[in-house]
This record gives sequence, structure tokens and C-alpha cells, in this order.
Amino acid sequence: MLPNKEGQKVPNVTFRVRENNDWKNITTDQLFKGKTVVVFSLPGAFTPTCSSTHLPGYNELAPVFKENGVDDIICISVNDSFVMNEWAKDQEAENVTLIPDGNGEFSDGMGMLVDKTDLGFGKRSWRYSMLVKDGVIEKMFIEPEEPGDPFKVSDADTMLKYINPQAAKPQGVFMFSKEGCPFCARAKEILKNQGLVYEEITLNRDFNTRGLRAATGATTVPQVFIDGKLIGDSEAVAAHFGVK
Repeated sequence: MLPNKEGQKVPNVTFRVRENNDWKNITTDQLFKGKTVVVFSLPGAFTPTCSSTHLPGYNELAPVFKENGVDDIICISVNDSFVMNEWAKDQEAENVTLIPDGNGEFSDGMGMLVDKTDLGFGKRSWRYSMLVKDGVIEKMFIEPEEPGDPFKVSDADTMLKYINPQAAKPQGVFMFSKEGCPFCARAKEILKNQGLVYEEITLNRDFNTRGLRAATGATTVPQVFIDGKLIGDSEAVAAHFGVK
């Protein structure tokens, strides 16, 4: 059975990271001492669940975690620094600190280093998350020991609910736009002034007005969705937020 280490200190480990083409040592003291830190660990960079849900979830909710007293969010994986750096770029994970546990020392010290040789992975970390205060583990969410790659309790939503069940999550905002469109620029300005982060699809050969009409019923941009609801063009967005 994988150990729950609540009430214990995190392992004392020095991580080798690559920054600005130079090697650098980062200790667990530097990461955890005097801080409130959320950690989530996963089997590997660029793997499906890790890339589609686990890392993006924490990256998206990072501002809410910070509003609720979390100083940093750390992702740990048994990968080398080059892989973790490229994954961070690919995921645009600017709100999460990605730490390479290349030798598996931290994962082993946590009792979470598991054998995945059947997948050609060698030794990797089991998927879990934890809340660490001044180097001491307050809470752990460990995925159940069952076949495959379970992902049921180590997600960002579960951790945020533990920290503050009343925490308000950010609105999900998505928009269709076009390069050089002044109305799109206006909608983006309004969203930015409201403190909202948005995802965007720019109309091009891959997504043209036919696709836009199929998705929204409209042929002009921008078309903005908030929490899955179509708000509409820039005038509609302005009206939605009471902006003149």
C-alpha cells in the first residue's frame, strides 16, 4: 500500500534543473521553507492525462489558489530537466513550477516511486497531490491503487475544495477572432479589464466562416463564450459587463 505521509516533512532532496542553458541546484528547502505549497506529481511529461487535464487544471486555477494563501504550485515528475522545460513551453504553464525528479529521489522518499516497466517507463511516480506548509505535509490525495492510470482525487478542483470549499473558480472564456479585427481587439480589451483569461481560435484555413457559423450561428467575429454560453460579438460582451 502506498504510504500517506501527512504530518511528516517532505524528503530532503536536491534537484538538478536547467535554466538559461546552465545547470542549477534547487533544494527542497528553497521550494518549501516558510511557504504554503501545492504539489502534484504524475507519471510523465507529455503523457495524455498529464497534458490534457492534470497540469492544465492547476495552471488554470493558480490565481485562485494564490488568492487562498498558496505561494506556489509545483509539478514533480520523474523526467529530466530538458523534457520538463519543453513540456512547460508546450503547455504554456507559466503559473506552475515544473521540477524534474530525474533520479526519482523525491518520489522514492515519498514512497511513491512505482514500477512501470510494462509500459517501457521504468520507475515513475504514482499520481498524487499534497498541500505542504513550511515543509510539512498537511494533506495528501493519493490515487487509488488500481490498474491503469487512475485520475480521481489528485486534480486541482479536489485540492482547491479542500483548501476552501467556497472558493470561486474563474469563468471559462473562449472566443473566435480574426487577425487585424478591431472588434476582436475591443472584446479582448473588455475581457482583460474584467480580469478574465480567455482561449482563442483565430479564423484561418483550418477554421473558416463555415465552421464559425456551424458553432455559433454567426458569420462575423468576435464570437465570445463564457462558461459555455454564447455571449456574442463585442457589443454583446460590452453589454454583458455593463461597459459603455
